[in-house]
Amino acid sequence: MADTADTPEKPFYEHHVFFCLNQRKPGERTCCADKGAQAAQEHAKKRIKQLGLAGEGKVRINKAGCLERCEEGPVVVIYPQGTWYTFVDNEDIDEIIDSHIVGGKIVDRLKI
Repeated sequence: MADTADTPEKPFYEHHVFFCLNQRKPGERTCCADKGAQAAQEHAKKRIKQLGLAGEGKVRINKAGCLERCEEGPVVVIYPQGTWYTFVDNEDIDEIIDSHIVGGKIVDRLKI
């Protein structure tokens, strides 16, 4: 087995995107599911596929349970960078995709 201590391992995906889709019971703490997170995740997944960015070594859009940033939500986090965003609509999701994922530039106005 080769010694890889000095060689950083390349991530499986260039961008691994997690959308919080947590749903809480009525009357409990706010949650991302009540703020359109499911539709946003589906939109992002469709758009990434349309752009030809889906697949091994590229971009993966995933569903996540509670990411514990409920009051800042809805939230999405992109790894390996570890950049957290909030969003309001599909235009925000498109800006995150176009700027961060495609262009490599953080969207400061949506960053949390």
